[in-house]
Amino acid sequence: MKKQYLIYSDESYKRGNYYSNFYGGSLVDYTKLQKINEALNNKKIELNFFGEVKWSKVSATYLPKYIELINFFFKFIKNGDIKIRIMFRQNAYVFERLEKEKYEKEYFLLYYQFIKHAFGISYCNENPDDDEIYFKLYLDQLPDTTKKSNEFKNHILYLNNLFDTNIYINKEDIVEINSKNHVILQCMDIILGSMNFKLNDLNLVKLPGKNRRGKTTIAKEKLYKIIYKNICDIYPNFNIGITTSTRNNIRNIWLDSYRHWKFKTKGSILNKDLTKHKKR
Repeated sequence: MKKQYLIYSDESYKRGNYYSNFYGGSLVDYTKLQKINEALNNKKIELNFFGEVKWSKVSATYLPKYIELINFFFKFIKNGDIKIRIMFRQNAYVFERLEKEKYEKEYFLLYYQFIKHAFGISYCNENPDDDEIYFKLYLDQLPDTTKKSNEFKNHILYLNNLFDTNIYINKEDIVEINSKNHVILQCMDIILGSMNFKLNDLNLVKLPGKNRRGKTTIAKEKLYKIIYKNICDIYPNFNIGITTSTRNNIRNIWLDSYRHWKFKTKGSILNKDLTKHKKR
């Protein structure tokens, strides 16, 4: 049997006060893709969203519409039709020394790790002797030179040598896309942005020269709380700042509908002075 899955992925690479290098992905069974896209696009039309929806566009005026859209999106996550993965790095884990080459390639090195591990692709094939599983990768446009982007894609192709038998990624299936044309990626961006917002305490930011928060900040915090409530419907008391437990079953990295991964590079050391508690 041949199975196909599509992974949409994006990143928020800006350095935060406490957490940085946010990567997000949505995995969909290819046979369900058209139906899900139609449902989400119809919901956008119903809500009079005729342009791209994204975290940076959330405002007090549009908050009710974003809440309705994200609640609708989570229905597909809760029933397992869409799987969400969020990866980030805690700034408090630092290197005594980081090679210049690795620092310059950090963006793609982390992106590679995200694709390789976050969805648990290694554990996706229960019947490797009978099933062939293919993955298509739709990457939001990569913010670097064509040469570096092609090198990254070639590294992704090398995963074919590491995965189990009958798990494949073909060269023509690694595609850069424009998020304006892909509603699943847009909705995932909202979740990804909300985690960056909360983990970096952006919900506490006050207006310049004032002792109060802006309307947009308050609206985004309300939307984050809706997102968090939906996650807790799946996993009660979910901790957004740590790697989601496998609960004694490594295959849950593949099976779970929603997971976080706090990436920690080998050789890094925890500097407690840089943790959120200390810096506050």
